[in-house]
Amino acid sequence: MKVNHTKFRRAYVPKTALAKKVAFTNEMMEISFTDGRILRVPIIWFPLLQEATPEQREKFEIGGGGVSLHWPEIDEDLSVAHLLAGGDLQAA
Repeated sequence: MKVNHTKFRRAYVPKTALAKKVAFTNEMMEISFTDGRILRVPIIWFPLLQEATPEQREKFEIGGGGVSLHWPEIDEDLSVAHLLAGGDLQAA
């Protein structure tokens, strides 16, 4: 049986894991979720966030009750489902 890995990954993204907090260090972005998870990813994977000032990074909005992250000043949008699915973030 051939498995479509994209569909498999999508099927296991929990719909109850919603972003509730975002924090930054100089090199990492840390996202806390409503189900208790914490995801840390290098900000180098997100060129707009990497180039942003610390003040711009802190001015984010959590959209859709936790399904997306948006930085209006730098026009960056991230999907929580994509982050949790472990997609190729560098190619996003």
